[in-house]
Amino acid sequence: MVSPPDLTDSAPAPSAARPTASSGRIPGLGPDDGLPRIVPRRRVGRLLSAAVALLLFAMVVNSVVRNRAFQWEVVGLYFTSGAVLDGLLLTLWLTGLVMVLGFLLGIPLAVMRLSDNPVLATLSWGFVWIFRSTPLLVQLLFWFNIGALYPTLGLGIPFGPQFVTVKTVNLLGPALTAVIGLTLHEAAYAAEVVRGGILSVDAGQTEAAQALGIGRARTLRRIVVPQAMRSIVPTAGNMLIGTLKGTSIVSVLAVHDLLYSAQLVYNQTYQVIPLLMVATLWYIAVTTVLSVGQFYVERHYARGAARALPPTPVQRLRTRLAAYRRSPRSLHSL
Repeated sequence: MVSPPDLTDSAPAPSAARPTASSGRIPGLGPDDGLPRIVPRRRVGRLLSAAVALLLFAMVVNSVVRNRAFQWEVVGLYFTSGAVLDGLLLTLWLTGLVMVLGFLLGIPLAVMRLSDNPVLATLSWGFVWIFRSTPLLVQLLFWFNIGALYPTLGLGIPFGPQFVTVKTVNLLGPALTAVIGLTLHEAAYAAEVVRGGILSVDAGQTEAAQALGIGRARTLRRIVVPQAMRSIVPTAGNMLIGTLKGTSIVSVLAVHDLLYSAQLVYNQTYQVIPLLMVATLWYIAVTTVLSVGQFYVERHYARGAARALPPTPVQRLRTRLAAYRRSPRSLHSL
């Protein structure tokens, strides 16, 4: 007995399982490999917050650029003037000198603080305690008026005759007073930064050096300090930037730094806001350069602590551009 044709023939495949004639692919799957299409997660909150932040930033920039009270033509006129540049050079000189002298004094103080000698440890602690507890402005004013306490300074035998004497007023001028006050203040903080960096090194490093017969001074110089630099450099970089801005306080002593030079100009022209903007822009420019240098110094001392060094800003930009070029735009078009 012959069966009907509609019972013996196989049923045709569902139309949903066949590729469409127009696109040549299965709906809902990838363009070529047949895998499910990957849809990126939509982060609505992140997009909204970014839009609000950009809107606020645009409003601030617009208010600064279009506000005629800033007098940007006056800012451009005095930005590279001789008086301002002389003040900038003095600020940079004072910052560099104070940082060098501060760490040259702070390193022995840190070693004294870590010493087993109670006298050295107590003296170092007392120095740090006094100069960290006193405001910087008070210290500068105290050194500026040191002649009221010691009218003359001499060199000779302790508790005996003096061979050379000089009047304090003739010895300590405003610039030297600023150097002394800033250096002693910086040394107190540098001592704590160096001490913290030394303590961050594992004690096993010192024990291993002692087992090899290496002296304490060489162990500190060749083993402990290079490893401690990873902790010292970031804080020292922040101290450098803080010292750069802190030098503006010496204007109370009539030292011709950047801020005092700007003050001298606007006291004659009465253009206060433009001259303050000139000083502000120079501080921002120098701080930016110091921040870039701090990044590369930190990257240099991170070589022994990380398998891969942190990428530089240029490397990050190249990576993002390469990832953008390799991204499959067809996934976003589906």
